[in-house]
Amino acid sequence: MTRKIHIFDTTLRDGEQSPGASMNTEEKLVIARQLIRMNVDVIEAGFPISSPGDFKSVEEIGRIAGDACTVCGLTRAVDKDIEVAAEALKTAKRPRIHTGLGVSPSHLRDKLRMTEDEAIERAIHAVKLARSFVDDVEFYAEDAGRADQDFLVRIIEAAVKAGATVVNIPDTTGYNMPWAFGARIRDLRERVDGIEDVTISVHTHNDLGMATALAIEAVRNGATQVECTVNGLGERAGNTALEEVVMAIRMHGQELDAHTDIVTQELTRASKLVSSITGMTVQANKAIVGANAFAHS
Repeated sequence: MTRKIHIFDTTLRDGEQSPGASMNTEEKLVIARQLIRMNVDVIEAGFPISSPGDFKSVEEIGRIAGDACTVCGLTRAVDKDIEVAAEALKTAKRPRIHTGLGVSPSHLRDKLRMTEDEAIERAIHAVKLARSFVDDVEFYAEDAGRADQDFLVRIIEAAVKAGATVVNIPDTTGYNMPWAFGARIRDLRERVDGIEDVTISVHTHNDLGMATALAIEAVRNGATQVECTVNGLGERAGNTALEEVVMAIRMHGQELDAHTDIVTQELTRASKLVSSITGMTVQANKAIVGANAFAHS
């Protein structure tokens, strides 16, 4: 049996950060129901502290999801963020708090203004606080694709020891080459004590047009969760497209030692639904769901 790769859908959180793609709660609920029909493993429903609308969306999606999937709320490594997310997730049967901070030199120096040791302390505190509310905590190491690898090993190991159940390695700026990103994942698997007991997630962006390749190379090197969006929706050039990752794994499952539980017959419906609600039209030659994807003249 091949490894199960969890599909973490962030259409309703990161996808909504596409300029002009904001959604109200009712629209998010329509998409969430389709994601549930599609059998995604995790729905990242919003960033609860960011607005009353996001709080309500997380709350309502938690209510409708039941046992069908995990419902996740995003936070910064800030106490109030985590407390508000925990409140929003009270309706969810399977809640997850997704917390973390930047780990690249530029994030530490220019955004957070803290040392590596201070960042590790903040990460440990955030994970422990989140674990006091829920049993499922995901720690993200923002901009891990540009981080010092030795520091990345240290902070991921600290998060695991603090109680993280999932560790998220994002290539936030779509900077990496696929083989280099895969090597980062492999190195973490080899060097982080306790990582065999947690889910390794990846969150890749399409700035250089390689989001799917980055995600698949990460899976090949041991990642067991991929964070993605329907139609590759997302800020700048977008996120990893859910439909591309799912079908790549479907077609190459044996060589990747991987499978997903996604109902692939629902991919086109999901694509059309997200396009109609957001107004973000899919180009005709888009892989998997484009109008010309299976046509030729």
